[in-house]
Amino acid sequence: MPADEKATGPESVWTRPRPRQREHLTREQIVTEAIRLLDAEGIEALSMRRLGTSLGAAATSLYRHVAGKDELIALAVDEVYGEPDVPAAVAGAAWRAAVARTADELRAMVLRHPWVAPEMGQVGLVHIGPNAMRMVSGLLAQFEAAGFPVEEKDRAMGTLMAYVLGVATAESAYLSLIARSGKTEQEWLAALRPSFDEAAREHPRLTEGSTAQRGVHPRRIRDENFAYGLDRVLDGLAARLAV
Repeated sequence: MPADEKATGPESVWTRPRPRQREHLTREQIVTEAIRLLDAEGIEALSMRRLGTSLGAAATSLYRHVAGKDELIALAVDEVYGEPDVPAAVAGAAWRAAVARTADELRAMVLRHPWVAPEMGQVGLVHIGPNAMRMVSGLLAQFEAAGFPVEEKDRAMGTLMAYVLGVATAESAYLSLIARSGKTEQEWLAALRPSFDEAAREHPRLTEGSTAQRGVHPRRIRDENFAYGLDRVLDGLAARLAV
């Protein structure tokens, strides 16, 4: 590399100066409308032209605020990252309830915005948007207050996030599939039941759990399954504090 050539990282919407405001359209309005369209129509339907039409503005007006669709998605992801509440860090045994509450809110956020979980991986392994950084910083503070050493609190947080986002991603994909069918979750599962029972005839262990839960609302089952897995993750993390 020539001596006078500076090494630079990828340009980021978070570090680039905002354009001077010359019109009524703001970045906040653009991101809010993008999220509305994403929630209603999904990632494939979103384009700068479609967004401009929805806002009553030319696509060129949007490019004064965002470089393109990828940058717009990064902004939208960070915006919804701001929805979960990150409570103040608490010491002692109360750490577990605080972390569980944040995990529940993260899952609820993903289920409100089914497009967001796959896109979280597309904006980079390190999120430098203000809301994402607030979330990460808050969780790290909580694990630190709980007693995790410096070299382990990042891993504790990563383990928690991997569980929450992994489950919520699969759950939101499942719910999106049902939504496209035009049926309720209960109707969809009832229609699937005969085929499942026939396919599982030679595998009775597969039907034991589903038979026991027959008649229970599927949302309750999903909530209880998530809570069970979260408790086991927190059990493992709590065991590390006892070492």
